[in-house]
Amino acid sequence: MSTEQHNTGQDPVHKDVGFEAKDIQVPWILKFLVVMAVVLVASYYLCWAIYSVSLEHARRADVQAATARQAEPPKALPEPFLQGVPGHETDPQQDLRDMRARERKNLSQTRWVDEKAGIAEIPVEEAMKIISEKGLPVTAPAPAGKKK
Repeated sequence: MSTEQHNTGQDPVHKDVGFEAKDIQVPWILKFLVVMAVVLVASYYLCWAIYSVSLEHARRADVQAATARQAEPPKALPEPFLQGVPGHETDPQQDLRDMRARERKNLSQTRWVDEKAGIAEIPVEEAMKIISEKGLPVTAPAPAGKKK
């Protein structure tokens, strides 16, 4: 290695390597930055104007809705109520138990749906025994229609 000073104050020169004497043009960069700043400020004021108009519109709509709500007496919520929400008087688990008990009772009783047509409701277990003994009724296949 050499201990000589290599900085001679001149640009390095090499016969195989070259570079632009002036890589960037400062005036164009400055113009670009100024245009970007103007666009940024203009977009800020445009957004602010849209926000202000929207906010004023929402305030007017809220005042109109509030006065309309004050004119009407409070109404009860429509059925069905959600279970477990404040104001719901019964226990959701007990409601489920009651509903299942009603379903079990309906599925285990025998009654006529249409006595003239011979349609009756019977318990599921009994219906399964009848089907296993007699089998499902056989229906005639639908007649094949003409295809268009």
